[in-house]
Amino acid sequence: MQQQYPFEIIAWVQLPDHLHCIWRMPTNDANYSMRWSQIKRLTTQACPQYHLPIDDLSRSKVKRNERGIWQRRFYEHQIKDEVDFIRHMDYLHFNPVKHGLVGKVSEWPYSSFHRYVKQGLYMEDWGNNSMDFTENFSDRLE
Repeated sequence: MQQQYPFEIIAWVQLPDHLHCIWRMPTNDANYSMRWSQIKRLTTQACPQYHLPIDDLSRSKVKRNERGIWQRRFYEHQIKDEVDFIRHMDYLHFNPVKHGLVGKVSEWPYSSFHRYVKQGLYMEDWGNNSMDFTENFSDRLE
């Protein structure tokens, strides 16, 4: 998917019923919809073990031949500046704690948080007692 339609995954977190990502798109290419459509289609095809039983699907999903893995829609937001970027990085990585899945950000394995800890951009205990975040994070991604 990324070879055919390039984009860079800056950050991500996978939760049981949704995911959050921050992507860097190529210059003059903001076609998020096509990329998400392909990701959802390919994942659905590759992971039949996650298909919901037909009795658990809404009539709308059955009519559209949807398998229940993905929501039909997605939400996008263009990062405005460094403060906005940091706010979204923090929100994304804190999401498993927010949803009560773990008590500490570091306990959730399905996240880019651990990569950023290794790079020294987050502290291992970030998000446990305070919402401190390494300053100028976006400058380090260049």
